[in-house]
Amino acid sequence: MYLSKCKWKTILRFTGLSLLLFCSTVFAADPLIIDHECTDLNKIPNSAIEQAKTSLHIAYGHTSHGSQLIYGMGGPNGGNGLDNFLTNNPKYNIPSGLYVWSDGPQSGALDLDDYAMGGDVGYYPSWENNTRSYLNIPDPATGRGTSHTDVNIIIWSWCSQASGRSEQGMIDTYLTPMNQLELDYPGITFIYMTGHLDGSGATGNLHLRNQQIREYCHNNNKVLYDFADIESYDPEGLVNYMELIANDNCYYDSDGDGSRDANWALSWEYIHTEDVDWWTSGAAHSQDLNGNLKGFAAWWLWARLAGWDGLNYTTIYVDPDPSGNCGGNLPCYTSIQDGIDDHSDSDCHIKIRQAICDEEVISNGTAVTMLEGGWNQDFTICDGFSTILGRLIITNGCLMVKNMILQ
Repeated sequence: MYLSKCKWKTILRFTGLSLLLFCSTVFAADPLIIDHECTDLNKIPNSAIEQAKTSLHIAYGHTSHGSQLIYGMGGPNGGNGLDNFLTNNPKYNIPSGLYVWSDGPQSGALDLDDYAMGGDVGYYPSWENNTRSYLNIPDPATGRGTSHTDVNIIIWSWCSQASGRSEQGMIDTYLTPMNQLELDYPGITFIYMTGHLDGSGATGNLHLRNQQIREYCHNNNKVLYDFADIESYDPEGLVNYMELIANDNCYYDSDGDGSRDANWALSWEYIHTEDVDWWTSGAAHSQDLNGNLKGFAAWWLWARLAGWDGLNYTTIYVDPDPSGNCGGNLPCYTSIQDGIDDHSDSDCHIKIRQAICDEEVISNGTAVTMLEGGWNQDFTICDGFSTILGRLIITNGCLMVKNMILQ
């Protein structure tokens, strides 16, 4: 089990005079691992997707299996299949035109250079050489390439070659070259990836190699898109089909006789509604639902890389003035502690009016709580500080403190 998954869980960091982070347990800085728990678009703030479209310039090298991300993101050449699925869908509160990408810079779309580099990451040393040719020599001023100077994200996928790698071969042909590229181009984030399922199950060499990649990324604080894990689960996430010898086409052994006789994606699609719960993505080598999940996870990845912390906050408001009403925003509290107590088990963003809070604050829940002071009376502008006259005690969970003065 890994600590970070798709949520941001860095525990103690000082990033400036106005932001401190505290938790009851201290861990080292975490990797970013995108897996089957990172496929719920409703948890991603719209602003995080907009920020990704503004700040990311992605180059993607892949062959047919890797195209599942592209088809799941909407379709090739900036296809709008996902956008059409989300628009006016009662399951999603997502505006039209948000989840769109373009194969090249375009206003209002995520910039992703598809097939930017030839081949896939299974062909060594071609994939490394193609990456260096695409970027050209590093620019020491930016840490990026001197060609395609705007590119700040490089992502490669496997086809089937991970299944045939030895432990040392994985190190020599993938992990070490990727790490060297990171060192040579420090201004670019390189995305690691696991190989697609091949039906060999938990004892097969593919799983061993995928675990090797996961452990390396976890231990060395890398960014991992866990392709294999995403296609090991249906949206409910209750069964690990990889352990039931599932293959890339979602067929698995349902009765333990050693043969694949059922398909988890088709079964899920059958009992759910097309164009409401899933859409026809046309994912290569697989089922539409698997393509959906790959695309959802890709968008989650872009949002995280653009700065989203992976948390789905409930926003509440605190105005210590008994005559105040939090600018009409709800829920509205007169004390920070009441807000924390009412939301102790859910990630919470507590916005606090510029005022003095004469209270002791105790964080003892299981979730992440962010205290953000400095808001004006109407909670429309945050340009100052709020003050707590009392102790700040953390007995459990995580607490972020921003724009607060502790006295």
